[in-house]
Amino acid sequence: MSDQENSATGTAGPVIPSGVLPAIKAFMKDHGGSAKAVLQPLGRIGVRITLVGADGIMGDQVVPSLHIARAVVDAVPQLELADWDRELTSTATPAPEHARRMAAWVANS
Repeated sequence: MSDQENSATGTAGPVIPSGVLPAIKAFMKDHGGSAKAVLQPLGRIGVRITLVGADGIMGDQVVPSLHIARAVVDAVPQLELADWDRELTSTATPAPEHARRMAAWVANS
C-alpha cells in the first residue's frame, strides 16, 4: 500500500487500513486497557502486529507494511512496541484454541 498525502497537514503518511485501529482499541479495552505490540514481518503478505494485553491474552492484526505497523503503534495510546523477551513471553497466555488454529491440521489430526 502506498503512502497518501494527509490533507490536514500536507505531509505524507501511511494509510492505516480502516478496521485495524478500532480492532486494536477494542482488544485493549477488553484486555486491561493497554497492550504490547510485537511487529513480525510475514514477507509479501505484510506485517503481523501481535498484541499481548495487560492480562496476557494475545491477539493480532495484519497490515501491508512495517511502515504502516509502526504508524499503528504510534497512533494508539497505551500500545507499546515490544520484542519477544523473557518478560513478555512469561506474560503472554495463549488460549488453547490458539494452538489448534496455529498448528492447523497437525493439531487437529
